[in-house]
Amino acid sequence: MKRDRKDTRILIYSHDTFGLGHLRRCRTIAHALVDRFKHLSVLILSGSPIIGSFDFRSRVDFVRVPGVVKLRNGEYTPLNLHIDVEQMLSMRGSIIRHTAEAFDPDIFIVDKEPLGLRGEVLETLQMLKQRDTRLILGLRDVMDEPKLLAPEWQRKKVLPALRDLYDEIWIYGLPQICEPLDGITLPASVRKKITYTGYLAREVSTGGAPPRLPEITKKPYILVTTGGGGDGEELIDWVLRAYEHDPLLPYPALLVLGPFMQPEKQTEFMNRAARLKRVDAITFHNNLEALVAGASGVVAMGGYNTFCEVLSLDKRALIIPRTKPRLEQFIRASSAANLGLVSMLLEDGARDPAVMADALRALPRQPLPSKAVVPGLLEGLPNVAKLVEPWVHKVDDEADEPRVARIG
Repeated sequence: MKRDRKDTRILIYSHDTFGLGHLRRCRTIAHALVDRFKHLSVLILSGSPIIGSFDFRSRVDFVRVPGVVKLRNGEYTPLNLHIDVEQMLSMRGSIIRHTAEAFDPDIFIVDKEPLGLRGEVLETLQMLKQRDTRLILGLRDVMDEPKLLAPEWQRKKVLPALRDLYDEIWIYGLPQICEPLDGITLPASVRKKITYTGYLAREVSTGGAPPRLPEITKKPYILVTTGGGGDGEELIDWVLRAYEHDPLLPYPALLVLGPFMQPEKQTEFMNRAARLKRVDAITFHNNLEALVAGASGVVAMGGYNTFCEVLSLDKRALIIPRTKPRLEQFIRASSAANLGLVSMLLEDGARDPAVMADALRALPRQPLPSKAVVPGLLEGLPNVAKLVEPWVHKVDDEADEPRVARIG
C-alpha cells in the first residue's frame, strides 16, 4: 500500500511488564532516529507505569497501555486495575491494534517479544503486513540459555511469525559477546533476516535544564544502580554491608534503588544509608546517564541499558549479575569480563562485606572499557539508522543532508 504523505512514521512496541530496560532501549532508538531524520515521527506503545517520568524529544510520543505484572509462578495479573487478566489482555490488544490502524506506521519495531505479551500484537502484525508496513523484531544481545529459550519460543509459536511476518531481525549487540539465538533451530530464510547492529551508545542529554543531581555527586563517587530495582535487593544490601564494615572505603557511594523495589526494602535501605556518612540513597533519577557520566566507577547488575551506558561513557564497572530466573545478566557479564570490558563478582548468598569491600577498592584501578579493542562495539544507533533509511520518505529539503553509508 502506497502512503500518500511526505512524513515517515515508526511505531515501537514494548510490553514492559517489569523493570525499565525495554522502555529505555526503545526511547534511545526513537531519539536517535528523529535526530537523524527530520521528517520522521516515532510513537512508542508501552505498558510501563512510569513512562511519563521520562522526557521525550520533539516528534517522539507514547501511548501507555494498561500495565500488567508477572507473578513468580509465571502468570500475569493487572498492575492496578481490579479486573480479570484476560479482560486486561484484550484491552491491551485492542489499544495496540487501533493505535496502529490510526497511526499507520511505515515501520513497526517490536521489542524482544515476537508476538507481544501473550500474543497481543499478532493481529496488529497481520494487519500491518497487509498494509506493506516494514515489520522489525528487535532483540537485545542476550535472551536466555538456549535450553530455556528454545522451548519457550516453541510454546509461544514464534517461528511462523519470524518466517511469515517479520521482514528483519535486529540484534542490538555483537556475536563475539553473545549470539542470542544460537542453539535455536531456524530455517535459512529466517537466519538471513538477522543483522547484528552493535550496542546502542548512550550520551548525557544536553537539551533543556541540566538535571538536578544529589549533593554527593559534587565529589568523586561510586554509583550503585539496580535498574528498575525489582530484583536488586541483594546488590544494595551487599554494598551497604561493605560500607558498614569499612567506612574508610576510597569513594563515597550513591545508591539508586530503583522505582520497582519493594517499598519496605526502600525504607530499610534508606535508613541504613542515612546512618553512614559516606553513603547516600535515592529511589529514581530520570537521567541516569548523567549519574553514570559523573561517577568514578559503577556497581550494577549488568542489565542491557546499564551495560551500554558503562561502555558509552567509558566507566570502570563491577557487575554482580543475577542468575535467576534468567541467566541473561550472567551471560553478558561473563562474556564482557573475558573481553576486559568489566569485572564481575558473583553473589553467593553469604554477601561477605569484606569481599565486597575488596572489590570496591579494586574498582578504581581496573582498566577502562576503552582499553579493550572490540570492533563495532558501539555502532548500534548509526547502523539502525542505516537499516531504517531505505524506508524513509525522501523530502526535498533533505536532499542536501549528508547520507549514511549502507551496511555491508
